Amino acid sequence: MSNPLRAAYEALIYAATLAILAVLSLAWSTCAWVLRPLLPERIGTAIGRRAIMTGFRFYAWLLSIAGAYRFDLGDLGALRDAPPMILAPNHPTLLDAPMILGHLPNLACVMKASVGRNPLFGGGARLARYVSNDSPRQMIRESVETLRRGGHLLLFPEGTRTAREPINALGGGIGAIAKRAGVPVQTLLIETDSPFLGKRWRLSRPPRLPIHYRARLGRRFAPPTDAGRLVADLEAYFHGALGDATAPPPTERP
Repeated sequence: MSNPLRAAYEALIYAATLAILAVLSLAWSTCAWVLRPLLPERIGTAIGRRAIMTGFRFYAWLLSIAGAYRFDLGDLGALRDAPPMILAPNHPTLLDAPMILGHLPNLACVMKASVGRNPLFGGGARLARYVSNDSPRQMIRESVETLRRGGHLLLFPEGTRTAREPINALGGGIGAIAKRAGVPVQTLLIETDSPFLGKRWRLSRPPRLPIHYRARLGRRFAPPTDAGRLVADLEAYFHGALGDATAPPPTERP
């Protein structure tokens, strides 16, 4: 494919996939706003999390079929029946949360407060009882409650997308939650060969396709007795595991 045709194709795929995500998200968010006051909390939470998993899994399939991405996410399936734990990935792109949420049916996510107010994602996030980071104390309390009910918790310990390679300084919330809930922390190592949707990427700029994207299981840390020590150990581990990481070729589609 010549360069002008390739650029036009990549721009079309980029615009189409973003439009599909926006339509799917808005449709489900609208339904979720209606369902939330009508359903018992336990049933609403289960439906909300399952719907988000299904929607994001479908979106990953579309990205793969369109030739935009080559995914290797098979490791995530090993966590479906795992006991309660915190999933702690590094955070190179905006796609990280959707790809992880698309593989686990009882996974709550610690989200920015602005997501809960977003018309595209707020309804679904609230129905699924995701945890807002608006108040640190409330975030810790709700996260511990989620884990004690038997769910998994997705928490990006950097707090935002990576701005300083290989990982930003980690916040202390993950240590406090893991200690109070008495659960292990499973690290996830995300690797990609493109800066697309990273901290410095302009959304108006289409990426070169296809993009290789992999999420693999890292070290699992035992429930901590010292929250600060856990955070320091996590940061040291991520630096060692990601320092020379490069994106591998794909091995499977989602």
